[in-house]
Amino acid sequence: MDGILGKKLGMTQIYAEDGTTIPVTVVQAGPCKVVQVKTTESDGYAALQLGLVEEDNPVKHPTKPLTGHFAKAGVEAMRHLAEFRADDGEEVQAGDEVKATLFNADDFVDVTGTSKGKGFQGVIKRHGFGGGRATHGSMFHRAPGSIGQSAYPSRVFPGVRLPGRMGGDKITTKNLRVVKVDEENGLLYLRGAVPGAAGGVVTIRRAKRG
Repeated sequence: MDGILGKKLGMTQIYAEDGTTIPVTVVQAGPCKVVQVKTTESDGYAALQLGLVEEDNPVKHPTKPLTGHFAKAGVEAMRHLAEFRADDGEEVQAGDEVKATLFNADDFVDVTGTSKGKGFQGVIKRHGFGGGRATHGSMFHRAPGSIGQSAYPSRVFPGVRLPGRMGGDKITTKNLRVVKVDEENGLLYLRGAVPGAAGGVVTIRRAKRG
């Protein structure tokens, strides 16, 4: 199985055996349930659709199509679904549970989440522009400056860095090492930072390291 769904809990630090400090992000990985099994014969590729079980936040009024979809698998309705690649012939059935024990310490994973939304921002915060002088008499401080030509071609080219909405994007952080797996509590300790705010849903997949 390729990966699992989880929730980012926050960052902390743990100590290695030699006493060095390791910054880690704690992720509540699963538990997830298999909602659908896709095979090469029926769908053209092999994959598993997983749903994140949230006992403290159940779905109260699922739509009729989703109600039938979950009923077919014999599982309760879930808010978050994701599809992960699997091998043909993998002995997994709808309703099976997937936990954090899918990964081991020293595995490498790619984590995808939604970055924190920061609203409408200017070019200095959004793109790191330097801005103008802050001295007396200067009338150029945090403006973007010239954005195009005058007579020809008299238009703004696509891709010009301008003010706009910042954050709230799908971000993938690659090759994070699994420092520790807490089987009892279903926690993964990943070295480094993970996209998004605490409580955000993330997908954790095995890294495709070249």
